[in-house]
Amino acid sequence: MTRLVRADEPHLWDALYYALHVPPGSSPFDRDVVTHPEIARYVSGWMQRAGDLGFRAERDGRVVGACWVRRFAANDRGYGFVDTATPELTIAVWPGHRGLGVGTRLIGETLAEASAVYERVSLSVALTNPARRWYERLGFRQVAAPADGAVTMMRSRSSPRG
Repeated sequence: MTRLVRADEPHLWDALYYALHVPPGSSPFDRDVVTHPEIARYVSGWMQRAGDLGFRAERDGRVVGACWVRRFAANDRGYGFVDTATPELTIAVWPGHRGLGVGTRLIGETLAEASAVYERVSLSVALTNPARRWYERLGFRQVAAPADGAVTMMRSRSSPRG
C-alpha cells in the first residue's frame, strides 16, 4: 500500500469509475459519468482540500485499487454526507484483482489513518451492492433511511472491527 499524493489524481479518476456499482443485469456506465459534478467532487482537486487522505494498491508496478476519504461542505454534499467533520470513504479495486484481499488491505490502511484524524467516516452504498455486508463486518452501521436506492453508513473510531 502506498499513500496517495496529489499526482495520483489520474488513478483516482479510474478508481472512481470502478467504484460505481452496476446492479446485476444493468449496462455499465459510460466512462464519462465521472465528469458529472455530483460524482467528480470525490476526486476533483485531489489533495487540495484539508484532510484528503488514502492509499493505492499496486501489482507489478500498476495501480489495481485505491481507497480514500474526503470531507464535503454542507452546500456541496456527497452521497454519504453526514456532516462537515465526517469524511466520506470511496474504495475501488480494478476488475481482475477483486477477491484477492486488495480491498481489505486498502480499507484497513485508510481507516487506520483516518481514525487518527477523524472521529467518524461515512459512505454511501447501493442497497443492491453485496459490499454492504462487508462494510457492516468492518463496523459501519446504517445512519439514514435508504434514499434513491442507497443507504448512508457510518463507522466510528471506536467501532469494533469485524
